[in-house]
Amino acid sequence: MSAPAAPARASGIAGTAGRALPGLVLLLVVGLVGVALQAGLRAAGTAGGIPLPDVEYVLWAILLGLLIRNTVGVPAVFRPGVATYEFWLKTGIVLLGARFLLGELARLGGLSLGLILIDMVVATAVILLVGRAFGLSGKLSTLLAIGTSICGVSAIIAGRGAIDADDEDSGYAIAAILALGAVALFSFPAIGHALALTDTQFGLWAGLAVDNTAETTATGAAYSPQAQQVAVAVKNTRNALIGVVVLVYAVYWSTRGGVAVAPGRRARGAFVWRTFPKFVIGFVVVSALATAGVLGKADVKSLGNLSKWAFLLCFAGVGLNFDLREIARSGIRPLVVAALGLVVVAGCSLVLVLLTSDLLGTG
Repeated sequence: MSAPAAPARASGIAGTAGRALPGLVLLLVVGLVGVALQAGLRAAGTAGGIPLPDVEYVLWAILLGLLIRNTVGVPAVFRPGVATYEFWLKTGIVLLGARFLLGELARLGGLSLGLILIDMVVATAVILLVGRAFGLSGKLSTLLAIGTSICGVSAIIAGRGAIDADDEDSGYAIAAILALGAVALFSFPAIGHALALTDTQFGLWAGLAVDNTAETTATGAAYSPQAQQVAVAVKNTRNALIGVVVLVYAVYWSTRGGVAVAPGRRARGAFVWRTFPKFVIGFVVVSALATAGVLGKADVKSLGNLSKWAFLLCFAGVGLNFDLREIARSGIRPLVVAALGLVVVAGCSLVLVLLTSDLLGTG
C-alpha cells in the first residue's frame, strides 16, 4: 500500500514547479529588461558623446519590479515563482564563494567582525534610546535593533518568536527595515562614488551598514562586482552572529515575561543552530573547495556566471515583492527610529572603514 508514495512525491514536486514557472519567467524577463536598459543607456551615451550615468542592471531590475508591483500588481498566477527570490539570493551567495580564497575570506571576516561588534553596540544603543523617546514598545524597539545590527528581516523573524513579539510589532519592524534597505540601495552607491571609495572600501561599508541581505548584495552589485563580493563576505559575517544575538535577547526578555529559553547548553546550542543562516556554510564550503584547488579556473568562472543569473532573478524579485502600501500602513514612528539608526550606523561604519583603510590595506 505504500508503493505509490514516490510517484506521489514526484507529482507534488512537478506541481510545485509548474506553479512557480510563470513567476520564474516574470523574474527572468524583468531581469533581462534591466540588463538591456543598462546596455542601451551605455550605448546611447557612447554614440552621442554624452556622459550618461551607468545605471547598473541591478537598479533597473528593482525599479521595474517596484513599478509593476505598485501599479498593475502581481497577479496570483505569478506569486509562487516571484516568492522564490530569496532562494535565488541564497543560491547566488553560495556560488559566489568560489571567488573567495579562504585566506582572503578570513581577512575580511576578521576585519569585519571587529567593525561589526562596534556597529552592533552603537546601533543597539541608538535604536533602544530613540525608540523609548518616540514611545515605541520595548519589543518593537528590540526587533528594530536586531534587524538593524544583524541581518534585517531574517533576524526580525527569528527574534519575533524568541521574545514573543506580536504580529503588529514584527510587521512594523519588517516594513521599516525594507524601506530603509531601499533607501540605502539607491543612496549608498552615489555617496560611494562622491567620496571616491575603492571597491573594497565600499563593499566593507555596504556589508556593515545595509540591513537586509538582499539589499546588501544589490547595493554592492550596483557599485561594482568586486564591491559586491566584499559586501557579501562581510554580510555573511554579520549573518553568522544571528543565533547568538537573538539568544541574548531571548534570555533578557524571558526575565520580563517573554518566551523563556530552555536551560542547558544543549538546548541553547540547538537554538543558535536553528536560527543560524545555513547558506553561510555553503558559501564557506564552496570557498574552501576553490582554495583547495578542487575547483579549477573554468569551474570558478562557471560558478561565477551562475551566481550572476541567480542574482538576476533575485534582484527582479526584490522589486516585485516590495509593496509601498505596506510601508505606508506601518506608520511613521518605527520608520523614523529605524532611519535614525541607519544614519548613525552608516556614518559610524563609514568612518571606521576610512580609518582602517591604510592600516589594513583596503584603500
